[in-house]
Amino acid sequence: MRVPTKDGQLPVAAAVIVDRRRVLLIRRRVQEGRLSWQFPAGKIEPDESACEAAVREAREETGLAVTAVGSLGERVHPDTGRTMHYIRCAIEGGTTIAANEEEVAAVAWCNRADLSTYVPYPIFAPVQEFLDNELC
Repeated sequence: MRVPTKDGQLPVAAAVIVDRRRVLLIRRRVQEGRLSWQFPAGKIEPDESACEAAVREAREETGLAVTAVGSLGERVHPDTGRTMHYIRCAIEGGTTIAANEEEVAAVAWCNRADLSTYVPYPIFAPVQEFLDNELC
């Protein structure tokens, strides 16, 4: 069970989904600082694990059914100050869409060459290392 941080914010789980040497990103309708394109993500509810939250958020935001494969690490995000859990996920099925139109403006599958165009700032090092291996 997850508890809020000192400032009362629930931690966030991000689903890192790679398929055919491309990573799935979403563009939020409301940008958080310089964060425009990002991994499907959302708050970890008090009754769920980071893995469960990543799976739920992936379905809610992209329409994909995924399975949590494992953790890629956690950190306090330097832009938002939120505790982030990065969860590697594998696709089970579904079609990629902007499923939650109130929150998600667009979805994109990015290859290695395009990733820095979508995310022009450093990605959390363990996630970047994973993507370097998977997107080649």
